[in-house]
Amino acid sequence: MAPRRLGDRGSLGAMRVAVLTISTSRAGGEGQDQGGSKLADLARRLGGDAVEREVLVDDRALIESRLRHWADEEHCELILTTGGTGLAPTDVTPEATAAVIDRPAPGIAEAIRQASQTHTDLWMLSRGLAGARGSTLIVNLPGNPASIDETAPVLETALPHALALLRGERAGH
Repeated sequence: MAPRRLGDRGSLGAMRVAVLTISTSRAGGEGQDQGGSKLADLARRLGGDAVEREVLVDDRALIESRLRHWADEEHCELILTTGGTGLAPTDVTPEATAAVIDRPAPGIAEAIRQASQTHTDLWMLSRGLAGARGSTLIVNLPGNPASIDETAPVLETALPHALALLRGERAGH
């Protein structure tokens, strides 16, 4: 039997994915949202049929609200974020994510940092989180667009299985 792609949901419809870029400068119109574009491409490779994108300022309450919206109201299976994961005082994406997830998935965030280790000496400064809110998986990625390309292979390996488990499917281990 061929492995099931994330978008293969039978009569349930397309897999919805939200891509959130957390960047006050991008939200203000400065530069292009390259990180969001790279995450949208990753979402499509994972089988996302409906990929929604949004650019937000670095505001914890706003980020929390939008994560809840995409998970609870729009019923996205996957929310990928880029930006706001460093140590700057305005980097609040991990705090916003922690406030909305029900169950952390620390291995995903650890794998992202580990994959970054061979590309930058600053890998350990990333504070991104991952976890589930109901049946939605939320994953924080760094804001550097190159880091998305560098870490995508580890995500492409594990996320299909994680999402199948969140859908309640009996997935082999």
